[in-house]
Amino acid sequence: MDSSSTAPLYRDITDFAHDMPSWVQHLAEIWTELGLLVFGVLFITGWWRARRADDGALALAVLAPIATAFSYVCSEVLKSMVDEERPCRAVVGAAASLVPCPPTGDWSFPSNHSAIAGAAAVALAIARPRLAWLTVPLALLMAFSRVFVGVHYPHDVAVGLLLGAVVAAVAVAVLYRPARSLVRTVRGSGAPLAVWASGPGAAAGRSRRRGKRH
Repeated sequence: MDSSSTAPLYRDITDFAHDMPSWVQHLAEIWTELGLLVFGVLFITGWWRARRADDGALALAVLAPIATAFSYVCSEVLKSMVDEERPCRAVVGAAASLVPCPPTGDWSFPSNHSAIAGAAAVALAIARPRLAWLTVPLALLMAFSRVFVGVHYPHDVAVGLLLGAVVAAVAVAVLYRPARSLVRTVRGSGAPLAVWASGPGAAAGRSRRRGKRH
């Protein structure tokens, strides 16, 4: 998509951002920089919870951040090939960005933040489908915030979300079986660190719960 086709929407969104109260602007600035940490917390809690689940569940929990990392690499490669200038420098008549405009060479298309958010949202939802109600809105909010603060075109974040989601889904599908086999091997190794990292598994968890009932 040509940047000129979404430049008017970019101007509308950045004008809207400047019309917002200062506290809304500050929240957007914080979220657009630190919001990805929420996905990091979800990765960790998902892994910790999956330690007491079966091999497949733990494999999916471990694959979630790995698939997200793959998506980031793909986004970064595409960004280096397109070399699209940031709208905060290129769009004439647009309101000033709420955060500093990234330097020349830190290209705009696609949005890495959006790719990471889209990938994390999908990978976490695959691992724990009930989380989709949380991860998908968070990813959309991250994508919108990148335009809101003025550092990306709308098409940058749309493609970033789609790229991240697709790459993450494919990565999980391709790596699931070997990851599950690896989890089974690690759990059966008996090494203290491996046992701590992989957890007791579903069978041990059920046995412990039955022991407590008796």
